[in-house]
Amino acid sequence: MRFRPCIDIHNGKIKQIVGGSLVDAGNQAEENFVSDADGTFYGNLYKQNHLSGGHIIILNPKGSEYYEADCKEAVKALHAFPGGLQIGGGITSENAAYFIKQGASHVIVTSYVFVDGQIRYDRLEELVEAVGKEHMVLDLSCRKKDGDYYIVTNRWQTFTKEKLTDKTLKRLEAYCDEYLIHGVDVEGKNQGIDGQLVDILGTYEGVPVTYAGGVRSFEDLDLILQYGKNRVDFTIGSALDLFGGKMNFDTVLSYCEHPRHM
Repeated sequence: MRFRPCIDIHNGKIKQIVGGSLVDAGNQAEENFVSDADGTFYGNLYKQNHLSGGHIIILNPKGSEYYEADCKEAVKALHAFPGGLQIGGGITSENAAYFIKQGASHVIVTSYVFVDGQIRYDRLEELVEAVGKEHMVLDLSCRKKDGDYYIVTNRWQTFTKEKLTDKTLKRLEAYCDEYLIHGVDVEGKNQGIDGQLVDILGTYEGVPVTYAGGVRSFEDLDLILQYGKNRVDFTIGSALDLFGGKMNFDTVLSYCEHPRHM
C-alpha cells in the first residue's frame, strides 16, 4: 500500500473540492481549499519525498475559459518532477503524447473512452497506439446507484452503463498500466472512506489500483489496508495538511513505512 499524492486544478488554481459538487456551467464547484502555491511547488515537494505515481487532475473541461490556465499549472508540476506524475482531464489520443513529452509518466483517461455510456474500445486502442499501454491509466471513478457502483465520466457528472466489478477490471487491464478510482459519493466530504468500494478493489488481483475519496484519519488508512488487502494504494485530498486538513504530511509518509504500528 503506497501513498499517491494529488494535484487537483480548477479555474487555474490548485484546490480541493467536494467531488459531487462540480458543475461545468459557470465553472462552479464547492471548495474545501484553494492553495496559494503553484504546480512547481507541489511537483518539487513530491519529488523531494520520492513520491512517484501521484496524479494531476484538470477539473475544467477543454472548452472552458480556464482550461489553458489549468494546463499551465499542470505542466509546471510535470517539469518539476519529470517522470514522477500522472495527468488526467481532457486527455484524448490527439494530446496524450504531448503530456508524456512534458514529463508525465502516464496519462489518465475516462470520458474519451466512454461514449453514450459505453466503452469505446477503438479509442482505447488509439490511445495505446499513441503512448503505449505502459503510459496509460484508466480512471474508473464511480458512484453508487441501485446498490451497484457505476463508472461516471465528464468530471463525475455522467453515469455510464458500466458497473465496476472484478470482471470489468480484468477486461480493461489489457489497455492500461494502472487504475485510478475515486469514490465520488464520499470525495471531498471528510466523512470517511467508502469501505464497500475498497473491499471490491481488494478482491481484484491485476494491475496497480489507487483509491481516492473520503480519507480523513489514520484509522481510514487502517481500513484501506484491511479492506484492500494491502493491494490498494491511496491518495489524500482535503484531509492532508498541505490542503488545509489535519493529517500531517510527514506522518502519512511514516505510516506507509510502518502501517501496522501506527
